[in-house]
Amino acid sequence: MVYEGKRLVSCHCFFLLTAKFYWILTLMQRTHGQEYAHSIRLDGDIILGGLFPVHAKGDRGVPCGELKKEKGIHRLEAMLYAVDQINKDPDLLANITLGVRILDTCSRDTYALEQSLTFVQALIEKDGSDVKCANGDPPIFTKPDKISGVIGAAASSVSIMVANILRLFKIPQISYASTAPELSDNTRYDYFSRVVPPDSYQAQAMVDIVTALGWNYVSTLASEGNYGESGVEAFTQISREIGGVCIAQSLKIPREPRPGEFEKIIKRLLETPNARAVIMFANEDDIRRVLEAAKKANQSGHFLWIGSDSWGSKISPVQQQEEIAEGAVTILPKRTSIDGLERIARDSAYEQEGKVQFVIDAVYSMAYALHNMHKDLCPGYIGLCPRMSTSDGKELLSYIRAVNFNGSAGTPVVFNENGDAPGRYDIFQYQITNKSTEYKVIGQWSNQLHLNVEDMQWANREHTHPASVCSLPCKAGERKKTVKGVPCCWHCERCEGYHYQVDEFNCELCPINKRPNANRTDCQLIPIIKLEWHSPWAIVPVFIAILGIIATTFVIVTFVRHNDTPIVRASGRELSYVLLTGIFLCYSITFLMIAAPDTVVCSFRRIFLGLGMCFSYAALLTKTNRIHRIFEQGKKSVTAPKFISPASQLVITFSLISLQLIGVFIWFAIDPPHTIVDYGEQRTLEPENARGVLKCDISDLSLICSLGYSILLMVTCTVYAIKTRGVPETFNEAKPIGFTMYTTCIIWLAFIPIFFGTAQSAEKMYIQTTTLTISMSLSASVSLGMLYMPKVYIIIFHPEQNVQKRKRSFKAVVTAATMQSKLTQKGNDRPNGEVKTELCESLETNSKSSVDLVKSGSTS
Repeated sequence: MVYEGKRLVSCHCFFLLTAKFYWILTLMQRTHGQEYAHSIRLDGDIILGGLFPVHAKGDRGVPCGELKKEKGIHRLEAMLYAVDQINKDPDLLANITLGVRILDTCSRDTYALEQSLTFVQALIEKDGSDVKCANGDPPIFTKPDKISGVIGAAASSVSIMVANILRLFKIPQISYASTAPELSDNTRYDYFSRVVPPDSYQAQAMVDIVTALGWNYVSTLASEGNYGESGVEAFTQISREIGGVCIAQSLKIPREPRPGEFEKIIKRLLETPNARAVIMFANEDDIRRVLEAAKKANQSGHFLWIGSDSWGSKISPVQQQEEIAEGAVTILPKRTSIDGLERIARDSAYEQEGKVQFVIDAVYSMAYALHNMHKDLCPGYIGLCPRMSTSDGKELLSYIRAVNFNGSAGTPVVFNENGDAPGRYDIFQYQITNKSTEYKVIGQWSNQLHLNVEDMQWANREHTHPASVCSLPCKAGERKKTVKGVPCCWHCERCEGYHYQVDEFNCELCPINKRPNANRTDCQLIPIIKLEWHSPWAIVPVFIAILGIIATTFVIVTFVRHNDTPIVRASGRELSYVLLTGIFLCYSITFLMIAAPDTVVCSFRRIFLGLGMCFSYAALLTKTNRIHRIFEQGKKSVTAPKFISPASQLVITFSLISLQLIGVFIWFAIDPPHTIVDYGEQRTLEPENARGVLKCDISDLSLICSLGYSILLMVTCTVYAIKTRGVPETFNEAKPIGFTMYTTCIIWLAFIPIFFGTAQSAEKMYIQTTTLTISMSLSASVSLGMLYMPKVYIIIFHPEQNVQKRKRSFKAVVTAATMQSKLTQKGNDRPNGEVKTELCESLETNSKSSVDLVKSGSTS
């Protein structure tokens, strides 16, 4: 470009030759007095203002610093290029020339405010009545340019400051880079528009990126000012609304950082090491200095930077600190390079500055608004008509908000009611390859995110993205116990016992018939077991029962075959068969207790559980009672007591047995037998060992009640056995019955603590069933062994003793027995163990023969 008086002529190039830097710099610093310091002024029919950060912010006390080649010079030339193209376009503002008045903001809002006063000078009336020239002539004031609209500024803080002035004078403003959400407030910044989307869209895009990468614990870092603070505020608000993203720390970079300030910021960020992702809404200078501080702290690869459009795809923030910036994800409004970009050389790595497109779109937006306004206000008029020359900015604003054209990127340029452009962003990642470093496009955002995660690359050169979470996800079967006030932080607690994981925060107890599955995410049915025949708990009692049944059968067969022999008759045949039946039932109940429970088995268990013992002890009680009554009666008279005949004995025995059966039938009527599955019996501490036990509905109390009557008979029989202990040894079975009952009582006394002491054991079913069956088999074996095995032995091996004795009268028998009892008592009172007298000697023979007579007579 060359400067020819008041006309800017294009040489069909855009920028960027080195000589042009000096030309622009000279132009910006050219002075006509001091009026146009740090500005460019080109005449035209309509003058547009421009605000660009040609220089950086100066050090303390100095408003302007070093020259900004990209954000300043590139963008400034973009406006000049756009104005030149519009002035050459015969279809856009024909016969109307656009001029410019471009000011340098020096990246400082207060300085920009001072500069922007230039734009409103034409609208301020000057009172020259008190001013006179030295020669007395009236003063001649240079008329300032009337600014129709302003392009800029770049920084949001600058735009906010300038917008407050321009709205007072109704001058429309179109920004090419200011994205602070605050500027969307149409009640405060009603003359402000922008061709870039507000940071509320950018913040939404950043939240979507964080969520897509599975990060829920991040820190935020903002440059002090409207851009940084508003951007972070928007990010925080959106993340709070959608939930799932927590802010670990929210740090601010001061406008005038003190030495060591950035090192402190890095130190603060490292206080929450799990929050590796850092959301940055900061200006370019602050970004560079934050990366420098992270590099000094040797934190390469730790931080996961998420940069706003102020970082975008710029090279300057990452120069000489590429490793610390590797993997940074940045956002930039969707853009394309303008075809008129000039390159220094064929192989140059230079890239067009990111906001150039938006500068051009902002200028064209103003031009189209003026063009449409001219058509409406000056129909058929060549050049500016008086109506348009006197129009105010409010009317122009309405045309600005109504523009709709395809911008330099080929996308529509439109404004909503707040003057905001739609949100369209490119997502970049700064990647280091073996050959070069570059910003690679990894996705787009336009109301929703499209992210190519597989194209991302991190500091470890792996494609799997790292984590930035407060707490790792809980494993299956673990619930989250959140930290108060920080929903993204939690402790994982395993669902213990019989609890399973309902959702990520709660565990619930499984139903009684279920247990948690292996990973505790659901409940499954508890296996049901029963006592199996092959179990060691069943083999032992079954073996004993089989032996007992064989022995009992052998005794019964022997007695039947020798039914009329004296020993069988003397033992009381009828009651013996009843007793042997009871013994057989005691052995047989073992098979019912081990058999798989069903309604039939449970019914037989109720009937025969106490019936075998009832048969046995009812018969023994009848026997001991008969003996007791005989000898008690003999002490009083020689008359035989009543009901000692075999028939009477059977009636008494079966009367006692019938009480047991009546109780069982009442039990049937009240509570019909059925099976149940007991899930509490083997509900172990470890659910995987839990089992449901299939059993009959016979509780421990019901069992005691069923056996209680038989135990009562047993105790009563034992009492009678004690009372008849003085009967002569040769009389009936008083002594064997006594020994039998003593032994049986010991067995059942041992049974009670074993049976009830294992009620809380996981092996309860096995122990109690085995204990009960063995106790019943042992008590039956004691009766069989002590009462009948000696008789069988004589019958088989000593048949010569199984012969009929001489019969005597009942009176003789009782007399002999009584005398023998007295003899025994008297002998015990004599010294030196002399137990016999002459009387005893004379009665000895009679006693033996009398006892035999009673034995034989008792069965006749």
